[in-house]
Amino acid sequence: MKPSDMTQYDETPTSPTPAPRVAGLLAEFDGPEALVAAAARVREAGYRRFDAYSPYPIHGIERAMGIRPTVLPWLVFGAGLAGCAAALAMQWWMNAKDYPLVISGKPRFSLPANIPVAFELIVLFSALAAFGGVLVLNRLPQFWHAVFSSHRFARVTTDGFFLGIEAEDPRFDEPSTRAWLETLGPRSVETCYDPGTGRELPKALYWIGVAAVLVACLPPLWIAKARATTSTKPRIHPIQDMDFQPRYHAQAASPLFADRRSMRPPVAGTIARGDLQADDHWLQGVVGGQPAETFPLRVSRAMIERGRERYEIYCATCHGLDGDGKGPTAIRALERAEPGWVAPRSLHADAVRRQPVGQLFQTITRGLNTMPSYAAQIAPEDRWAIVLYVRALQRSQDARMDDVPPELRSQVQP
Repeated sequence: MKPSDMTQYDETPTSPTPAPRVAGLLAEFDGPEALVAAAARVREAGYRRFDAYSPYPIHGIERAMGIRPTVLPWLVFGAGLAGCAAALAMQWWMNAKDYPLVISGKPRFSLPANIPVAFELIVLFSALAAFGGVLVLNRLPQFWHAVFSSHRFARVTTDGFFLGIEAEDPRFDEPSTRAWLETLGPRSVETCYDPGTGRELPKALYWIGVAAVLVACLPPLWIAKARATTSTKPRIHPIQDMDFQPRYHAQAASPLFADRRSMRPPVAGTIARGDLQADDHWLQGVVGGQPAETFPLRVSRAMIERGRERYEIYCATCHGLDGDGKGPTAIRALERAEPGWVAPRSLHADAVRRQPVGQLFQTITRGLNTMPSYAAQIAPEDRWAIVLYVRALQRSQDARMDDVPPELRSQVQP
């Protein structure tokens, strides 16, 4: 055998490259009206796997193509109902079942109190359903389509109007379908091919996705480990908020001061700003060491109205609206025979009417018997307003002729 024959014998035969598969036909039309008319004709001919492409939305194209209304609104509605049910169930379990709280006899589960969280989950579930529904119903993400093999299709984002029929349609036959499309008056009809290869995602993207998922799992795992174990190390604070600033702890020693104490005593003779109690008449109801006989501010009708408002908020519950000492709290305490309870005195009793206004102010400020001090709840000016209103209540039950102005005394019946 000759060497040349040996060379020919050792050559490995190569397989022929397979022809690309026909994916469909793509027809270009002159404008939106021609595209709508062609879509209607394609639908009437019995084709179902086709689509229209244009640079902008065309009104009426969905009716011409026979596209049914999307089920996306129903998906969003169902997701919203699921979010509402999940929110109500979660709050019922947390507040009424797993860790019930009894607060002043209020119901453990009340619909109005749970509406804000339910609203938030309705919005969250609906938004996720809308986002995911659009992707699923449109078969996205889809990184390649057969129409991308057409160079003319690049004009679809500017001034091109195209209609494509997929090869998967049962009525599709390339020669007959092409001939029929040409009867619709298109600019051109071309065949789109599916190369079969070359449109896969790069393998590097898969590895990048795997690495991203693994990295995303690290923070939750680290948090779970921190919650399940104990450590003497301080927690990581991305935002410090002065949590770890250099500072002294209470009762800690300090070499900076001679007494070695980090807590500095206040300077002798100083008080906090706004805490100067210099006006005994205004703040204590005392003048010359005795209860004041006069008010420290100008008496007016507005002051009486302010006193009535404060009296009905703080005092009427025990003393009653007319000051007879038979308010609802006092009546209930007597009915229940509360131990240690001292019934409030009627504000119209002679002993109370003879008290100076400063003594009434001191009673509100310091408390008396089972009546607590109201100095923390009622400001000094409101305490004086209440005293003025109490005086008005007393005058309403024990008015004298001297209380009537001289010019009006003739009109008062004896």
